[in-house]
Amino acid sequence: MILKTRVAIVTGAGGGLGRAHALALATYGAKVVVNDMDQTVAARVADEIVAAGGEAMAIAASVTDEAQVASMIDHVMKTWGRVDILINNAGILRDKSFVKMSLADFRQVLDVHLMGAVICTKAVWEIMRQQRFGRVVMTTSSSGLYGNFGQANYGAAKMALVGLMQTLALEGEKYNVRVNCLAPTAATQMTDGVLSKEALQQLAPQLVSPGLLALVADEAPTRAILCAGAGHFARAHVTLTEGRYVGGGADAGERVIELWDEIGDRTEEIVPVYGFRQAERELASAGCAAPAMAVAHS
Repeated sequence: MILKTRVAIVTGAGGGLGRAHALALATYGAKVVVNDMDQTVAARVADEIVAAGGEAMAIAASVTDEAQVASMIDHVMKTWGRVDILINNAGILRDKSFVKMSLADFRQVLDVHLMGAVICTKAVWEIMRQQRFGRVVMTTSSSGLYGNFGQANYGAAKMALVGLMQTLALEGEKYNVRVNCLAPTAATQMTDGVLSKEALQQLAPQLVSPGLLALVADEAPTRAILCAGAGHFARAHVTLTEGRYVGGGADAGERVIELWDEIGDRTEEIVPVYGFRQAERELASAGCAAPAMAVAHS
């Protein structure tokens, strides 16, 4: 019962991966808010948790509706007095090749995945800061990290969540608010028709959810990208190579081409601890002292 004092919200938890997350968090002792667009399916999951001896409430709300999200958080605070964990899981698919994809489908996917996570996180951010404890998990994807044919909208949204995580982790660090990403591979309604029947049988959502414990426990990391599927776990990183100094001469473009393999040599690559690390390295290569990094802590 590692999470027995914690209150967790899981969005899109009426079925599939969200349901598996909600059940897992309850098993670890958390009080769980089961959020979904459909009150009936949310209530069904909440009832499962209660029947197993846990505590849960079902709240229907769209993650893209600021007023509905605010109302949900207000109800949770009045009932349980805190919000410790937010799992941004809600999502949709509108897959088509980019040439056939409408801008409406592109916007809708970004709205649900990216703005939905922004709206929900914004609604709990100050609560977490004030209580000096918060764990936020963004749901990214290999489609965003590495690309997938026919998923330009989905991939763009999922990689955007990595960028959101990187910055929020820095801003929340001194308040013990830790922000991470989970990149799941699971057989859900969203993957119907995407993977083979045999693969889907191996990719049960409940084999992903144990990874949440590492991302939301008291000793959780921050700025981690955890990839999970079929009981297998790995970590992804956004890295920066050592690179080569080319300068700004008339032949700079040609030099970049000439040194392309050396520029991309991964032998000495690093995982930067903040975005300005790139500029620091570039200025040092040019023989300039980099100014102290300015980070707002308020």
